[in-house]
Amino acid sequence: MDPTQPRAALFPAAASRCAAVVLENLVCAYPYAAHHTRRSPRDTAMPHELHPAFGTSFDWHSCVHMHWLGVSMLGAGETGPGALDPVTEARLRDALDANLTAENLAVEAAYLAANPSWERPYGWAWLVRLAAACASADDGGIRAWGAALAPCADAVEELVVAWLGKAEYPVRHGVHGNSAFGLALLVDAFRALGRDRGARACEAAALRWFADDSGWPSEWELSGNDFLSAGLSEADLMHRVLAPADFAAWFGRFLPRLDAGSQMLRPVAVTDESDGHLVHLHGLNLSRAGQAARIAAALLAHDADGPGSAGVLASAAVPLFEAGLQGLESPDFMSTHWLASFAWDAKESLQSLEAFGVL
Repeated sequence: MDPTQPRAALFPAAASRCAAVVLENLVCAYPYAAHHTRRSPRDTAMPHELHPAFGTSFDWHSCVHMHWLGVSMLGAGETGPGALDPVTEARLRDALDANLTAENLAVEAAYLAANPSWERPYGWAWLVRLAAACASADDGGIRAWGAALAPCADAVEELVVAWLGKAEYPVRHGVHGNSAFGLALLVDAFRALGRDRGARACEAAALRWFADDSGWPSEWELSGNDFLSAGLSEADLMHRVLAPADFAAWFGRFLPRLDAGSQMLRPVAVTDESDGHLVHLHGLNLSRAGQAARIAAALLAHDADGPGSAGVLASAAVPLFEAGLQGLESPDFMSTHWLASFAWDAKESLQSLEAFGVL
């Protein structure tokens, strides 16, 4: 099969659609949820003063992963009808370049260091993922953004090591505080950046918190404003830190009754696109799609799929992805300020799974 075909089939005009979303978000200063703790009556700084790099796109973490999306598109090498046209590519590069300056990012790094539990771990994870995407790019201009992001990555690494040194229990719900989702992004990004101290801290925490888990209640995990599957987030982390055979055995214990009818693999619907909590369910479809694809690929890559869970996961991934893409058609900012990042991430994971011939 032509490896360029799955990309077009799974996400038509992916780059041009996502680029439009990023460009809109990077100039949309309001509404903005600052999540800033004011410490005195004189503490009246505006969002763009507190966050000169990441002060748009409704909130800080969404702005960070919109930057990751923009960087990912510039580095993707898309060709054909869905590729970025030269004018859009130039606009996107200029928008990112204006924000990802050493001066702006020094302010962001200082804010992180001064507020050690803020955006933990979700925002931290996306920031280090952004730094890793920039640092690994072939493009010299993108790598320069990675160099400017290094102080932010330094700050997050220190925060992660300190947090994991004292956190006795993980957070297991399906929104931003989910520990497994954050650790999965962090461990990959720290490894890519050669930050062994941060990676080792994440690996140790994953094993400490999750290695003995079994019998995950997959039929009960959905709540009304999840954008993550808590169970799949955990499994998506564990295939990164366990040897293939060990992961297959762990997964068999963790989800022993997983089948095509499992609640955690069924697409869910959004009833009100303007409700910022309800639209999380679009993200749940997309994050489940990407996680299912990555877990299936991890099982298949090493012929470690004893109970046949990979086929179940792979079969569920595309319907979940297609359901989640409906959120990108929404005209409401509550959907458009973040969902495209999850769509691109899921698309890349599904594309990698196609190599195994199970989609």
